[in-house]
Amino acid sequence: MNIFALTVLTANQQASSYQMYSSLIMIGLVVFFFYFLILRPQKKQEKKEKEMRDNLEVGDEVVTNGGIVGIVFSIKDDTVLIETGSDRSKIRVMKWAIARNNTVHDTDEK
Repeated sequence: MNIFALTVLTANQQASSYQMYSSLIMIGLVVFFFYFLILRPQKKQEKKEKEMRDNLEVGDEVVTNGGIVGIVFSIKDDTVLIETGSDRSKIRVMKWAIARNNTVHDTDEK
C-alpha cells in the first residue's frame, strides 16, 4: 500500500466516526426535547388533576368528562355521588371521570 491509500483509509474512518457521533447526538437531542416538551408537562397535568380529585369536598360543583354538571353529595374511595338538576337526581361516577371542580376554595387562591 502506498501512503495515499493509508491517508484515504484514515480519512474514511474519521468520517464514519464523525457520522456515528453526530447520529448519537441527534438521537439524544430528540429524546431530550421529547421528554421536556411532551412527557414532563403531561406528568405535571396528571399530578394536578389527581390532586384536584383528592381534594374534592361535599358541596363542590363539578363537571364530569361526559359534560354532566352536578354538586358532590358524597365521596367514597373511588366513586363520587353527584346531585344533578332541579329534580335532585343522583348519579354515581368514578373519581377519574371528574374533569373539573368549579368551586373556588380559600386554599386555591394562595
